[in-house]
Amino acid sequence: MVSSNGKWDWEISNKTSFWSHGVKELWLYRHLLQGMVRRHFLLYYHQTVLGPLWVLLQPILTLVTYMVVFNKLVGISTGGLPPVVFYASGIILWNFFSDSFTGTSSTFRENAEVFAKVYFPRIIMPVSVLSTHFLRFLIQLVMFLLVIVYYSVFQGLTLPFGVWMLAFPFAILFIGAMGLGLGLLFSVVTAKYRDMTNLVALGIRLLLFVTPVIYPLVAIPEKTRWIVQLNPLTPLFELFRLSLLGEGSLTPFQLLYSVLFTVLVLVGAVLFFNKQGDKLIDVI
Repeated sequence: MVSSNGKWDWEISNKTSFWSHGVKELWLYRHLLQGMVRRHFLLYYHQTVLGPLWVLLQPILTLVTYMVVFNKLVGISTGGLPPVVFYASGIILWNFFSDSFTGTSSTFRENAEVFAKVYFPRIIMPVSVLSTHFLRFLIQLVMFLLVIVYYSVFQGLTLPFGVWMLAFPFAILFIGAMGLGLGLLFSVVTAKYRDMTNLVALGIRLLLFVTPVIYPLVAIPEKTRWIVQLNPLTPLFELFRLSLLGEGSLTPFQLLYSVLFTVLVLVGAVLFFNKQGDKLIDVI
C-alpha cells in the first residue's frame, strides 16, 4: 500500500522476523480483533439450549463436584476459608488459564485455511481467543464477588482491607499472560507435530494437581511443598486469594519468580510465534 508521499505504509513479503508486527500495524487491525472476539464468543454458545448461561453454569457445576468429592468425601482442608469461597476462587482462575492456554495452543491447526488465504497479523488470532476467555472470566468474577459479599454479610467472612486488595488484578493479568505465552509456544509445536496435542491435553490435566486450586499451599507437607512452589502459577493463585480473601501463603521471592517466568515465556513466545508463523503455513 502506497501512501500520499510515495512510501510504502506496509509490505507483504516472504521474509520473517522476530518483530514481524509493530504496534501501528496491530492498531490498524483492531476492528478485526473486535470482530474475532465477538465471533468466538457467539460460536461457543451457538445452537445451545442455555446459551451464555453456560458461562455461569460451568463453574457452578464444577464447584458442586469439588464440594462433594474433595470436601465431603476426601476431606481436604480449605484453611480458614469456607469451602464454597475457596473452591470458587480456584475454579474461575484455573478455567481462565486452562481455556486461554488450550485455546491459543491450537491457533494454527484451527485457522490454517484462513491463514493461507488472507493476510493479517497472525498474533491477532490468539489474542482474540485470550480476550474472549477474559470476557468469560469477568462474568464469572462478578458472580464470585457476589458470593464473597454474601458470605461476608451473612456468614461472618472477614475481608482484608489495605493495599493487598489492589493486588488481584495483577494476579489476573499475569495468569492471562502465562496462558497466552505457553499457548503461543505450543501452537507452533502442535502445528509441526500433531501428536503433541495429546501431550498438551494431558499436561493441562496434570498441572491442575500441582496448582493450589483444590487445596491451599499450607495444606501441603513441607517436605513436598517445593513441588507445588516450582509451579509459577502457585504464587499468582495465592496472591489472588490473599488480596480478596485475606488468606494465602506468599513471599516476595516466590512472586518475583512467577513474574520473571511469565515475562520471559511471553516475550520468548511472541518472538518465536512471529518468526515461525508464516513458515508454518506450508507445513500445515
